[in-house]
Order: sequence, then structure tokens, then C-alpha cells
Amino acid sequence: MFRPLELFVGLRYTHSKRRTHFISFISMTSMLGIALGVTALITVLSVMNGFEKELRDRILGMASHATVTTYAGRMADWQGLSQTLEEQSSIIAMAPYVQGESMLSQGKRVSGAIIRGVMPGMEGGVSDVVSHINGGDLTLLKAGEYNIILGSELAIVLGVGVGDSVTVVSPQVTIGPTGILPRLRRFTVVGVFEVGMFEYDRGVALVHIKDAARLFSLDDNVTGLRLKLEDIYDAPRLARELSAQLPGGYRVEDWTRQHANFFRAVKTEKRVMFIILTLIVAVAAFNIVSTLIMVVTDKRSDIAILRTLGASPGSIMKIFIIQGVVIGVLGTALGVAGGLGLALNIETIVPAIESFFNVEFLAADVYYISEVPSELHWKDVWVMASVSMGLSLLATLYPAWRAARTHPAEALRYE
Repeated sequence: MFRPLELFVGLRYTHSKRRTHFISFISMTSMLGIALGVTALITVLSVMNGFEKELRDRILGMASHATVTTYAGRMADWQGLSQTLEEQSSIIAMAPYVQGESMLSQGKRVSGAIIRGVMPGMEGGVSDVVSHINGGDLTLLKAGEYNIILGSELAIVLGVGVGDSVTVVSPQVTIGPTGILPRLRRFTVVGVFEVGMFEYDRGVALVHIKDAARLFSLDDNVTGLRLKLEDIYDAPRLARELSAQLPGGYRVEDWTRQHANFFRAVKTEKRVMFIILTLIVAVAAFNIVSTLIMVVTDKRSDIAILRTLGASPGSIMKIFIIQGVVIGVLGTALGVAGGLGLALNIETIVPAIESFFNVEFLAADVYYISEVPSELHWKDVWVMASVSMGLSLLATLYPAWRAARTHPAEALRYE
């Protein structure tokens, strides 16, 4: 516990006299270094959180929160399964789908793609693709008319637009009089979607579920059910529960497993950035060591006088710990304020900088995300502030211990 004397002297030493301006300058640079480090930590991690959220939303715009499939690759009674799943209050929507790999061609242009058969009236409940279709909508996908909606990048590769036709070649084959023939069907392009993820814009095409079933020889079967959940972060738990409840032969996967490598890479990058930027705070915090060492050397006579007046070594330690902690607290507070100011307003600050310097950080014709997003997590702020304070306190221990070992007789010998 700090006594009034220790607090008074420790706070008094944070003010400089005329002859200790250099020490105060080093203290100020240490404080500003901590502030800049904490500001950078909060801002960078908030931007990374923003990019992660933006990419997650775009991925889930096409991918489902969870899917129920069978190991056989086809599901017969999906209506009965959907009635069973309706008992789960956390499932807010579901839709059947048919999916398979195929090859699309238009003239001499050929590209592989995933054909996804959807039920137009139900697909809007489990994905956001409806709001990303240009020049058409899902209602144009009618059974038997063989219409198709392409991803924007896929349409560019094939050189087609709305009204053109493409040939879809299925991996299934037909055995005829002349031998084995590939199954192919000509589809008419009735729309183009762009969700902002190259994986989907380049490699996915949507057709009616019955047309896809005929193309892949599934008859009245489907590939599985796509589920939309009330809480996307509850998907792993629900997937485990459904796997245990459903009969054998069913497989349940959630979005975290389907894109595990991507989200694991994002978490690794955030962890590495946190470590790198924490080193900046550490360098600034350990400047406190040199500051306090010089203060201890400068105040040797004062320390000796305090000792002769009855101050214990513990009291001397607390005096210099207070001085170092004040630097750390002020630097951390400035850094948190600066970080919050940048993180909460970065979507305004970045366009202003781009306009002022006439530059464009994320060109819209190159990057899918042309704006710098930011999402502040208060947990990150508390962790960064705690780390900064911990490093500042750690930096004070050695100089304070040196001060406490000062012998009054030796310090006053030449005074």
C-alpha cells in the first residue's frame, strides 16, 4: 500500500527542475512511445477485425451456416428431415440444394464451375445471393426452362451476358448406341451475381433444383439441406448436437469447418500482428528503465536524506515505482484515447486522407473490399491496456530496486 509521503515524492519527481530537463525529455518520449504503440495496436487489430467480419459476411452470403448431407451423396426424403429439424428453435430457415461439379463452355471458352441447384422460393432464407443479382432474380429460374445465373467473374471468363447461352457438361455419362457420351445441356443466362468473394464469383453458377437434379441424374433426390441459424457462432455446437440426434448416414457440417483454413489463417495473422506491435510498446516501456536509472543517479543525495529521516528501502522502491507507473498510465491512457479515436472513425479518416493526397489505398477495380473496415472489440482494448501497464510496471522494478539499495553514507560522502 502506498503512503501519502511515497505518493507525494513519487509524483513530485515526475516534474522536472531546470537541471533535469533531459530526464524529463526521455520520460516524455517513453510516454509518447507507449501511446503510439497502444494506438497502433488498437487501430490495426480493429481493422483486422473489420476485414474478418467483412469477409465472413461475404462468405456466409453464399455459404450456409450449416449443411446436412448424407454419406451416399444423395438425400431422398428431405421434406421429412426438414420437419424434424424444425423442432430446433435455433434454426430459422432451411432450403434443399443440389450441387455438383461441371464444365461450362461458350464457343472456344471453357471453365470449370460448381453448379448449385436451388429452390427459388426458399433460397433467400439461407443466403444473401438474392440481393447481389444484377439484371435478374431467382424467380427466373423455372423448372424445365434450363435457365442459369452465373457469378460475375465466371461470366467474364466465358464472355457471356444476360440472354446468352452456355453449355453445361456434367461428369455423369449416358450410355448410348455409339458408346459412352457425356451429359450436356444448354442453359440460358438470365442473371449475374456478384457477392464480392472471388471463390464464388468465379466458380459458382445457380440453376433450378429440378434442372440440376436431372443434370446430375439424381431424380427426385437432393444433395442436402442448407440451414440458417439464429446465432452463427452457435453453429459448431448445433452441428455436434444434430450429428448425435440424426440417424446414421447423415453428416452435419458448419461454416467454421467448411472454411477452417481461412479463419485459422486470419487468427494467426492477428496473433502475429499483436506480438509485433506489442514489441513496440515493450521498447517504449523499457525506455522507462533508462529514465529511472538516470533519476536514481541524479537523486542519490535525496534518497540518502530520506533514508536518514527514516524512510525504509521499501518506501524508496515505491517512490520510483510510482514515477514509472505514472509514465505508463499516462502513455496507456493517451494510446487508448488515440486508438479509440482512430478505430471508431477510420472509415471517415481514410477517405479524407485519400482525398487530400489524391491516392487510393484499395482500388475498387482491383480489390473486392475497396474501403477500410473497422470493428472495435472492447476485449482487445482491455488486453492491450493491461499489457502496456504490465510492461510499464515491470520496467520500474530494477531501477526502484537499485534506488532502495542506496547507502546514505556513500551517497552523502562527497556532498
